[in-house]
Amino acid sequence: MGTQEEQRLRYETRAAYTEHSEFDSMNEQANVLIRPYRVDDASLLFNAARESISEMMPWMPWCHPQYSYNESQSWIETQVAAFTRREGFAFAIFSDDGSYLGGCGLNQIDQGNRRANLGYWVRSTVTGRGVATAATRLLRDWGFENCDLIRLELVIAVGNLASQRVAEKAGAIREGILRNRLVLHGQPHDAVMFSFVR
Repeated sequence: MGTQEEQRLRYETRAAYTEHSEFDSMNEQANVLIRPYRVDDASLLFNAARESISEMMPWMPWCHPQYSYNESQSWIETQVAAFTRREGFAFAIFSDDGSYLGGCGLNQIDQGNRRANLGYWVRSTVTGRGVATAATRLLRDWGFENCDLIRLELVIAVGNLASQRVAEKAGAIREGILRNRLVLHGQPHDAVMFSFVR
């Protein structure tokens, strides 16, 4: 089986989505790598989250003005353990030059129905460059190749148009509106359900 690090490296994967039509209008190349989080990634997560608070906080309440390094460290430690137990799969997103761009993951895994939630976010300085779309495709492919899942769900607040565009560009199918599906900052929000199926 090899060392734990060698096992982690098996999950590293790359993508260069330069031939897909949805990127033609952007004239951008999204070269990204996703890999499981490591405990020493806490400072990368912390700095990216802090720079992105104003854009992310409406849709991701964990990213708030008081967000601390300790929160980053604690979250990553939890995710590393969950990955080892195959209870959740959180990945860091990097550029080819090693810059940390954001995160994505599979969580809320329902083994009985072989489905999981797919989520993603990218730091504010790299939005609009196809990073989230490329990472979503990589994560979709990884999930179907390495897990017994048949369905990946993307549940996105109706007001989060940027995230909905990512789902659409990544090839997810829009299934409909779920009323009061999400509670953000204590308030219920309708959500759009997208999915990938095997």
